Amino acid sequence: MKTYTYKTKRYDNFYDLSEALGADGVFIPLSISDGDLKQLGVEVAYEEEPIENIRARKIIELKRQRDAAEVEPVEYGGHLYDYDSKARDRIAAAIIALDVQGEGAKIKWTTADNEDAVVTAADLRAIVAAVAVRSNLLHIAYRTAKAQVEAAQSKDEIDIISIN
Repeated sequence: MKTYTYKTKRYDNFYDLSEALGADGVFIPLSISDGDLKQLGVEVAYEEEPIENIRARKIIELKRQRDAAEVEPVEYGGHLYDYDSKARDRIAAAIIALDVQGEGAKIKWTTADNEDAVVTAADLRAIVAAVAVRSNLLHIAYRTAKAQVEAAQSKDEIDIISIN
C-alpha cells in the first residue's frame, strides 16, 4: 500500500494527495511517477496492507464466487438448464402451468445448451432440487473458506483460498 507525505502531512490515498497539491496550485495526473512526485516534495512510502483489509476483501471475493456459481446452468437429464433470476421465474411459472394441466403434462423447454428438451413438472422440480443441493454445497464451501481466511496469518495464505 502506498502512502504519501507532503509538507509533513501523511496521505493514505492518491486522491487526498492530489487535493492537497491542488490547494497549492499543482495539478498532478494519475499517471505521475514516484520520481516526479519526489521532485514536487512528496515522499512516497510502501507499507504492507493491514491483514484485516486483506481478509475483508477476500471474504467479499469468496461471496462473489459463491453467488456467481449459484446462478450457473445446472445439469439435469443430460442437458444444462439456466438458473438465473429470469430462468427461475420461468421454471416456477411452468411448474404451475403443468400442474394445472394435470398429471403427465409436458412442455418443450429450450435448455442452456440450446437444445429442446421435453419436461414435466416433476423434471422442473428436480432441476430446482439439484440447484438446492448445489447451493447448499456452495454455502458450506463458502463458510469453510471464510473460516480459513479468518484464521490465515498472511496475504500469501489468504491468496490461495477459494471455494472451488
